[in-house]
Amino acid sequence: MATVDSSNRSCDSSFLHRGNRMSFKLFVMFILLLFTIERGFSDDDHEMEEFLKREYSLSKPYQGVGSSSSSHWELMGDAMVTTDYIRLTPDSQSRQGAVWSRIPCNLKDWEMQVHFKIHGQGKKNLNGDGLAIWFTKERMQKGPVFGNMDNFTGLGVFVDTYPNEEKHIEAQKKRYTPRTQRIFPFVLAMVGNGSISYDHERDGRPTELGGCNAMVRNLKHDSFLFIRYIRRRLTVMIDIDGQHEWRDCLDIPGVRLPQGYYFGATAVTGDLSDNHDIISLKLYQLTVIRSRKEEEEEEEEEITIPSVDNLDLLRLGQNEEGMSGIAIFFAVLFSLLGCIFLVVIGLVVYSHWNESRRKRFY
Repeated sequence: MATVDSSNRSCDSSFLHRGNRMSFKLFVMFILLLFTIERGFSDDDHEMEEFLKREYSLSKPYQGVGSSSSSHWELMGDAMVTTDYIRLTPDSQSRQGAVWSRIPCNLKDWEMQVHFKIHGQGKKNLNGDGLAIWFTKERMQKGPVFGNMDNFTGLGVFVDTYPNEEKHIEAQKKRYTPRTQRIFPFVLAMVGNGSISYDHERDGRPTELGGCNAMVRNLKHDSFLFIRYIRRRLTVMIDIDGQHEWRDCLDIPGVRLPQGYYFGATAVTGDLSDNHDIISLKLYQLTVIRSRKEEEEEEEEEITIPSVDNLDLLRLGQNEEGMSGIAIFFAVLFSLLGCIFLVVIGLVVYSHWNESRRKRFY
């Protein structure tokens, strides 16, 4: 009798020890997750100030736009200036237009706010093709990438309004899987080094850094695009709901962009068309407090070619259509809570079962 009771106590102790150890591991994992999330959010919580840089900005009444050498911005192609907007393309087929800054930007940290409008007579998916905001080494070059050259060097943020890949798959009588199908219009970003081509047929998927759907056509309210580059981190947000609130689109660390590139905006139409209007481009200089170590590291490592750290891992995650950071956080949180709940229930059930088993020996 004593031997059985001793054995039971030993089993209880061993099980409780394993249960406590499991709970402790789950607790440690949860704390590490919270720390990681907090670090991620704190990266954007810098002490900084912003200053509007008028020489890199474009707004009404567009006095800095023209062909003279004293103007800050230059038009190209079918672009035209009105009193209320700069129309990059009219709602007509096979048009290209652009507006480019004449002054290279040497700011280390900056933020671009784009006020734009895309509208036309075409119905859903019978319009195209979209517009792009650029920060590139090259300027005033016509081409197939939303009116700019392919194999560009720098950053492109695209507002793509036509699903080329989806239409191509439909023509082959294939079907999209729900996991990979996108809703257009779609905002995406790409960093090029002069040798990377934009895949028009696949809507830029092989080279994109990330993106989000954005229903920007024929809105009655204002639509805005927010592009921030700070501490080698690229953040893109949109405000298209008329609520004056930014919505996250993509947030990529490890983006390396050289200084001295040009800002620009381009648009293109093909067989389908839209009006693509730029109402304003406002560039802000961001002044960020850096530690001495950070300053020394940045001075030692001069950026000459645009690149993105861990790009292969980033695209692998996109190919697998992974969840967002917030979604992963809540998924792991609820999983941990579920595991802890099951452990507690298991301990209670085991305790009752063990107690009833002991009673059978009396």
